[in-house]
Amino acid sequence: MLTIFGRKKLTPERTAHIFTHTIIETVENGFPEVAGIINDSPEFVIAPSVNPEDIGRFLMIVIAGNFNYIPQHFTDGQDKEIIDHCIEKFAPVFDLTTSEFKVKVKEYQSFMCRVNAPSKNTLYAMSKAVFFKYDLIDCQDDYFKMMKTPNPIFCKNLDEVMRNFLWDWEAFNEKYKVISSSAA
Repeated sequence: MLTIFGRKKLTPERTAHIFTHTIIETVENGFPEVAGIINDSPEFVIAPSVNPEDIGRFLMIVIAGNFNYIPQHFTDGQDKEIIDHCIEKFAPVFDLTTSEFKVKVKEYQSFMCRVNAPSKNTLYAMSKAVFFKYDLIDCQDDYFKMMKTPNPIFCKNLDEVMRNFLWDWEAFNEKYKVISSSAA
């Protein structure tokens, strides 16, 4: 239903539906290219062999990162409601219950926070999570391998790639207004 003066109204459940389906489609279509970029990266002395079909960890990183942005764009009640509906929709994709999936997301968010400390930049955390979840340390030259840290040039390049997997909530909120389920 389109309002007379602007934005279309959506429930948190419908918002979650749009978000989850778009994220899944984006990752399914985009990860083979990401794997290719990683595998062909000149910063590695040994070519990584990231399988273009191994999207599970990447999808979890994208979900965990995007969940970190939702509270910045919605009120306290709406953000939780949207995330809860997203969890209900994502859980079956991973053959998990909603409570198991919620734990898995928290584990990924915690991991991303740890590997990115002291920075709190979610985009950087996503890039570093890809680096560590796909075991890329041993593909680097000895200096970075010994330091157990990603080559900063690789991370900077991966940051640019990861931007494509962040949902643009500002643009979404310009087009849609999320209203409570009871008001719809």
